[in-house]
Amino acid sequence: MSAFHGVYPYLVSPVDADGKVKTAVLGRLVDDLINKGVHGVTPLGSTGEFAYLTPVQRESVVRTTIEAAAGRVPVVAGVASTSTADAVSQALRWQSLGATGILAILEAYFPLNDTQIHAYFSAIADAVDIPVVLYTNPQFQRSDLSLGTIARLAGHPRIQYIKDASTNTGRLLSIINQSGDKLKVFSASAHIPAAVMLIGGVGWMAGPANIAPVDSVRLYELCRAARWDEAMVLQRRMWRLNEAFAKYNLAACIKAGLAIQGYDVGDPVPPQAALSAEDRETLRKVLEGVS
Repeated sequence: MSAFHGVYPYLVSPVDADGKVKTAVLGRLVDDLINKGVHGVTPLGSTGEFAYLTPVQRESVVRTTIEAAAGRVPVVAGVASTSTADAVSQALRWQSLGATGILAILEAYFPLNDTQIHAYFSAIADAVDIPVVLYTNPQFQRSDLSLGTIARLAGHPRIQYIKDASTNTGRLLSIINQSGDKLKVFSASAHIPAAVMLIGGVGWMAGPANIAPVDSVRLYELCRAARWDEAMVLQRRMWRLNEAFAKYNLAACIKAGLAIQGYDVGDPVPPQAALSAEDRETLRKVLEGVS
């Protein structure tokens, strides 16, 4: 596989009322997204509700995604734990199943200092032979990656990317400036992806790409071609989707959007709740403007 770049949807995790992963639905979604041009797929990202799934469910999601992708695009599978040993075990398992890369996520109950955070991510990268994408989302994480820790981790040969969901585009520019070519930056949809591409980003990993893959890929292509005027026209239209998502639980919103588009992905895992009928109608109207 070549270097990771472009649009990587954070896949939903379709789970039925009995807790069984809807593998047929997930497989169809992966196949459709690839056929619509996405550059990779990421199971067990935030939109994939990794924090709410059992180990058996997580493995089913990763295995199904890898099988459906069938080597056509990279599969960067999420690893998340409060325990270093468990995170390493997950990473090794996803690699053995055929994952192309690891999205490394840190969960924390007790606060951790920079040395401990560095050790957690380094242990994951030491254990595997595939590229590692650091994930940072200070809105939800108790212990975040500081710029200094990111700079240190960028020296690891397998830590090659970072997906930052801070919504702070200045922070992204600082990461790009300090890391150079050692660490390539993916944005979140909560940033303005076109702006991140302008300052040197290589793409974005995001939930909304599940329901707007064609526009997402088109936006990426316009940015790569430096057709910024056209890119910003499309970016402004797509931003309405992000504005809608900001009002709701992310997994509930993406799953509702996919249901509207004909995918039986089910509701978010409790205690999260599905969107109300009124909110679904609001979302439906927003989706009329994207593809």
